[in-house]
Parts: sequence; C-alpha cells; structure tokens
Amino acid sequence: MNTNPVNYAQLLETNNLIQCHGDENYWLCVTRTVQESKLFPVPAYMMLSYANCWYRYPALFRKVESFMSAEEIGDRARHIGTKCASLMAYMPDFYLFGREWLLNMGLLKPTDGINDIIYVLDFWKRFQLAYHRNDGHITNREFGHRAQLLPERTVQVFHADLYDCAPGDELHQAAHGFMAAASQYAFLVACESRISLNNHGPYKLDDHTELLVRDFVDLAEGDLPWLDDVAAGVEHNNITVTMAVKDCHFHIVDDWGSFEAEPEFSADKLVGVGLYHSDSLTDGRVPLGMGSRGELTATFQRLTGQVTEATNKLWLRIANWSRDQMLDAGAITYFAVCKDVAHIAGCYDPDDWVKIDERAEHFRPLLNDEYGRDILVALCTAANPTQQVSDYVMMQHANRGARFFTPIPYSVLAGEPYTAGVGEVHAGTTKLPEKKDCYTTSRGKLTIADYNRASRAAPPTNVAPEYRFLGETWLKYHANTPLADALYRREQRTSRRLKDKGAGLSRADILALRGSAGE
Repeated sequence: MNTNPVNYAQLLETNNLIQCHGDENYWLCVTRTVQESKLFPVPAYMMLSYANCWYRYPALFRKVESFMSAEEIGDRARHIGTKCASLMAYMPDFYLFGREWLLNMGLLKPTDGINDIIYVLDFWKRFQLAYHRNDGHITNREFGHRAQLLPERTVQVFHADLYDCAPGDELHQAAHGFMAAASQYAFLVACESRISLNNHGPYKLDDHTELLVRDFVDLAEGDLPWLDDVAAGVEHNNITVTMAVKDCHFHIVDDWGSFEAEPEFSADKLVGVGLYHSDSLTDGRVPLGMGSRGELTATFQRLTGQVTEATNKLWLRIANWSRDQMLDAGAITYFAVCKDVAHIAGCYDPDDWVKIDERAEHFRPLLNDEYGRDILVALCTAANPTQQVSDYVMMQHANRGARFFTPIPYSVLAGEPYTAGVGEVHAGTTKLPEKKDCYTTSRGKLTIADYNRASRAAPPTNVAPEYRFLGETWLKYHANTPLADALYRREQRTSRRLKDKGAGLSRADILALRGSAGE
C-alpha cells in the first residue's frame, strides 16, 4: 500500500509539465544535427546518463532542499553564470528520457515512481520560476524562445561597461579569439557536447543593437575528474562574455542554449564586449580585466592561452581513455548538468554527482554504438511503442499519433496501485580516476568541505532579506526611494561607469554616458 497519496491537482500539473517538455524536446531534437561523434560514443553515453538521472535525481534534489529551497537556489542562480543557472532546463528532459526508456524495456510501468516524478518536476518548476522571475516565464519556449533573465540594474551595468570594438582592432580579435578557443575547449570538456556553454538574451541596447550574454562553464579544475591537473592553469571556472551585436536580431534563444539570428550572426557584427567571472561564492558577476581596453584585450589573450594549453592536455588524456571511460565521462557530463544546485546550497558531494549509480550501471552491456544510436533516435523521434497514441491525435510539430513522454495515469486516484519512487541513491561506480579534492573558485583552490562551507556562509545581495523581493514592479513604483537607490548602488559597486549613480537611470542615460566617453 502506498503511503504517499497524490491528488488530482498534482497529477494535472505534472502531466502538463511532462507534455510541455515533450513538445519542446521533439522540436529541439529534430532541428539538431546528428548527435554522434567520431571520438565519443555519444548516443550510448546519453542513454547511460538518462538511466542515472532516473535513479539519482529524486534523492539528490531532496538532499539539496534539506539545505536550501529550489526557489532560493533559482534566485541566487539568476545572478551568476554557472551550469545550473544556464542549463537547468535540460534536467527534466534527461530524467523523463530515462523513464521512457525503462518503460519501453518493460522495466517500469506508467504507475511507477509517481511521487518521485511529481517531486522532480515540481523542484524544477520552482527553480525555473524563480530563475526566470524577471521575464515571468518558466522556459525560453514559453517566452517565444528568448530569455531576459536579468533585472534592469544588471543590464545597465553590462551596457554601460561594454568596450566598443570593430573587425580588425586588437580587442575584437582578442575577444573573437577567446570565444573560438573557449568554445572548442568547452566542447571537448563536455565530451563533444554543448553542455559547457550557454547563451541568454537578447536585451535591446538600441534600435539596431542587441546584447547576448554567453556563459562558459566548468573550464577549470573543479567538478569534472578529467580536468584534474589538465586544467590547473585555467584561472576561472565560469566565464561570462557580454556581446553587443549590431544589425542582427536573435529571434531564437532556446532552452538548450542555442540561438538563431536574422541576418546570421557573424564576427563582423560584434561591436562591443565585456568579461566577467562568477560562482556560488561571488555576489553576482565580477568584472574581469575591465579596467581599461588594454587590460581587457590582454585578459582575453591570457585566457585564450590558458584554454588552448588545457585543450592540448585534455586531448592527450582522452587519447588514452578506453571506451568505458569515454562512456562514463559523457554520462557524467549529461547527468551532472544541474550539479551546481548542490554548490549553491553548499552540499556538493562528488560521490553524488560524478559516479554512475549501480542500478544504471546494469545497462552498460547493452550500450554498444548501434543500440545506443538506434534507441536514442527512436526516443527523440517518438518512434517507440510507449510513445504511440490514438491515430486521431496530432502531435505538436509532427501531426501524427504520438506523444514524446508518457503521462502519469489518473487511474491511480481511483485506486490503481502505484509505487512512490526509486529510493535513496545507491553506491556509485566509475571507470575514471577518483576526483581530486581540489576545486577552482573565485577564492582560489579549495577543498570541497571548504567550498561547501563558504557557499553556505554569506548570502549574495539579491537574496538578502531587505532586497530579495524587490522586483521590477516594486522598483517601477519606488524608484526614488532610498531602498531602491541602495539596491542599484550595490549592483553598480564594481562598474567602471555607473558606480554610485544609483537608481533612476534610463537606457537613454546609459547611451548618453557612453556617448560622452566616445563609445
């Protein structure tokens, strides 16, 4: 007898979230290029990660919430450029893919794990609503494929502090060189996937210019065991580049961090840049090399050298890996896409996030290249038996009788037996070397115990009791109050142009300030 009753409202909401994820996942999957690699067994490691997500996420999120609520984590994540901040949208997809795969193998019934499913999606929903608080949506899809996450005061600082650049000048070349090198490095760090970089925006700077914010994450010695020693020379784990782009509209910035622009975004359209770093210990994004144009140029060049050296070392390490090690690294990359919720909450444990649960490990023998490819394609195109529904149904984007993810049966409310969940995290295993107890942070290299302690020690400004609930609507009607002014001054404290300007500035004021400085 299940001792964890569920109600109709919970099932209605959970099934709605399942359906919304399915609709968007189908579109994101079929508009992607092939999900294969000549080096990594990508489809196979994706499938292993999905099983790991199914078995581990429920207990890990409950552990996280014993330290900090999903809503507060979302509020904190909004102001930093870490993996959970930018890539949390992936999490339910991976979890639900794991469920759908197990359903197709006959190892689960639709009535299994119901309390877990409700909880995982509710955790995600609460995080997302807090993270997207400023644009009032739960996903980029809901906002027409855009994400305007940041409050006015943050965008004003980014806008004011941009350094103008143009094709051919030293800063433009340095910025473009860094982003090219960092993108290549991030792709390899993430086992030839895009999970170490993300974009959000656009934000309108003027009638012809938009701001896109790009986060590069997990670049240094940190959570990923394969970066131990290899990335010892990379100064910062998370780097944000702010990009002003002229005569180019980003009409899609999707939930998987990709974008499309009209006309196509190219290097010649980049007209301004800024550079920042952040983690769970910083009070927002911290300027990096922003003291002068020359300093910023030199910083981009120095960071390019660091990631280039780390790329070369990482290639040498991966060249000696077995297929099982590649499988583990890729599966951990996908599974741990939301690991930074534990860093923000101050309860990160590498055994939780960089190991394969023994229950997921049972599926390894199945995952040769052919099966991994074929089952992933079947899942991503809604071709499996569990994904078929009535012929009268017209699936979104496909107009055929299919449903991407299986909903929870409402019959459990009428007495049909069901199970609550998968239980606690089981022992984990890895074919990779054990993680070294060394984590690159904004306060230097720390042990995980010190890192967790520091994360719990002091809340950032945006979640301080006096500021946390001062949203854009409150500020609109209280812009002339001392409290609003204090909040803006806190945001401006490291700005080279806006320090102590306070509240009340408009976009026109920022443009005038830049114009008076010759930018």
